[in-house]
Amino acid sequence: MRTILRSESRRSARSRSETRTPVTRAPDTPPAPYPQSVTDAGSPIGRRVFLGLIGAGAAGVLFGSKLQDFLASHTPKAASFLPIGDHFRFYTVTSGFPKRAPQDYRLTVKGLVQRPFTLTYDELRAMPPTMITKDFQCVTGWRVHNVRWTGVRLSHLLDKAGVQATAKALRFTSFDGVYTESLTLDQARRDDVMVAYDLEGKPLSSDHGGPARLYVAPMYGYKSCKWLDGIEVVDRVVPGYWENDGYDVDGWVGRSNGRDDQPTSA
Repeated sequence: MRTILRSESRRSARSRSETRTPVTRAPDTPPAPYPQSVTDAGSPIGRRVFLGLIGAGAAGVLFGSKLQDFLASHTPKAASFLPIGDHFRFYTVTSGFPKRAPQDYRLTVKGLVQRPFTLTYDELRAMPPTMITKDFQCVTGWRVHNVRWTGVRLSHLLDKAGVQATAKALRFTSFDGVYTESLTLDQARRDDVMVAYDLEGKPLSSDHGGPARLYVAPMYGYKSCKWLDGIEVVDRVVPGYWENDGYDVDGWVGRSNGRDDQPTSA
């Protein structure tokens, strides 16, 4: 099993890969970071290069995006490892980035509901839309500011299905066949939780988890299940893929995983 990482600014994209290592930890200790980074050729970064990146990262705190832009133009491989600038880094837990054409996309809502249903991509987009603009924070440390998402509130999908009284939580599945996630019912009904289909006014790309993905604004990015194809209402929380690797089930930004980042949503 491999975890693939890509890095993309809002204007350009670069590829990067990582080797996934299972993580185990005690409940009161922070999770291990995402798997060890390797170069495009597959060999680990040397110690001197790694220490140099740490120094450059510290400088990035002082000089911000100007340093990121300089490194991106002169040493693009090094720049993609720095947690500075408005850059997304893309993760997948399979051998590649899954793709599904909008006309082939289906989202199923099932489980402890009165009216299970399946939506096509067009039917999802025809539902009343909502827009959220928030920072996107990854548990590994990088952050993208003021990201504009458009989609359907998860609570609206739950209302359409009619949640049964015994329901306590939701389990989310991805059409990559591996990635899963979870939320409690109260978390899922927040106004800042949605099934997103647009990013910055454009349809979600496959790298971003399209055609549609979960977006949980107040939690770290791993809670926002990519390539979403299933929502199952269940009677208990079922830990997702990353939780089984040691990350917190309740992934609140700044209040979990041993991190103190600024919250992304109240």
